[in-house]
Amino acid sequence: MTIIADPEQHRRIGERALNRTHAFGKLILFGEHFVVYKVPALVGAVTAYTDCECEVIDVSEAGQDDSLKPGVTVIDNRPAVPNYKVKKQAEADEAIGLVLKHFGLDTENRFHVKLVFGGDLTCASGIGASAAQVVALARALKYELPREMTEDEINQAGYEGEKGYHGTPSGIDNTAATFGGLLKFQRTDGAPIFDKKRIKEPIRIVYASTGITASTTKVVGDVRAKKDADPDWFDGLLRKYVDLVGQAEQAIDDGDLEMLGKLLDENHSLCQDLTVSCKELDDLVVAARDAGATGAKMSGTGRGGLMLALTPTEDVQNKVAEALAKLAPQVWKTALK
Repeated sequence: MTIIADPEQHRRIGERALNRTHAFGKLILFGEHFVVYKVPALVGAVTAYTDCECEVIDVSEAGQDDSLKPGVTVIDNRPAVPNYKVKKQAEADEAIGLVLKHFGLDTENRFHVKLVFGGDLTCASGIGASAAQVVALARALKYELPREMTEDEINQAGYEGEKGYHGTPSGIDNTAATFGGLLKFQRTDGAPIFDKKRIKEPIRIVYASTGITASTTKVVGDVRAKKDADPDWFDGLLRKYVDLVGQAEQAIDDGDLEMLGKLLDENHSLCQDLTVSCKELDDLVVAARDAGATGAKMSGTGRGGLMLALTPTEDVQNKVAEALAKLAPQVWKTALK
C-alpha cells in the first residue's frame, strides 16, 4: 500500500464530499474491557471527526492508463500524536483492505483505489480513530460506487474494518463513529443493542493524551488471560461494574452531574483493578480532580492512551484543561449533546 503525505491535495478536495463522509471520534464513559463480555457500556461521540475522499478505478477497462496497476494508494492527512500512524500502519492497511473486500473491490487483480483521509480528529489511543477511519471510508464508498446504504449497513462495514485493528472488536467504537451522540451499547451474540440517550444539558468534558500508543489487541488479550487465570476475581469486578453502569445511566437520565462524576471515579478504580491504567493516566486523573473536575478516569484501551474529566461549567473546563496541559502532550475540550 502506498502512503503519501500531501496536505495541499487534501485542501483541494471538495467540501461537500468531505462533509458527507464525517465519522466521529469517541470517548468511553463507562465500560472499558467489560463491554467485551456483553454488558452495557456508555460511550459519547466527540465533535471531532475523520473524513475521506475516495476514487475507485477499474484498471481492467480499455483506455485506462497502462501504468496504473491494481492496488491502494492512501494519503493520510489526519492529525496524530507522535508515532501513532507508524505504530498502527500495518493494522490500518489490514483494516482498509477489509472494508474494500466487504464492498467486493478486488484490489489485487482489477481495481485501484485512491483514498485521502483528513478531518480534525487527532489520532490517539482511546479516541476511536481507527473506527472513524473505516466508517469514513465506508461513507465515501457509498457515494463513489455509488451504492444505497443505510446507516446500519455503514456501521456494519465499519465493524468489518475494525477487525483489522482489534481482531474481534466489541463494535462500540464503530457504532459511536457512525451515529454520534451519547449511546448505551451492549454486545450480543447477534447484532449489538444500542440506544441513543437524551441529555438534559451539554456534558462538558476535557480529555488528554498520555502520548503513549497502546495495542488494543494486546491489552484486551492480556485482560482475557487474567480473567481465564482467575475467573472469580474477574466476576467480582464485573458485578461491581454492572451495578455502576446502571447507576451512571440513571444519573445521565436525571442530569445529575455530581453523581455522574463520582461514578466516573469509581470506574477508574475498576480499571486500575483490571491493571489497564498506568502511572501516566493516574497522574492526569488526579490533576484533573485537583483542578475542579467533578470526576475523571482513563478512557479506552488503557496502559497509555487517553483520560477524560467531567467539568460542570465552562470555567471549570478551562481550568482543568490548563492543569492537564502542564502534564499532557495534548489536551482537548468537547461537549456531549
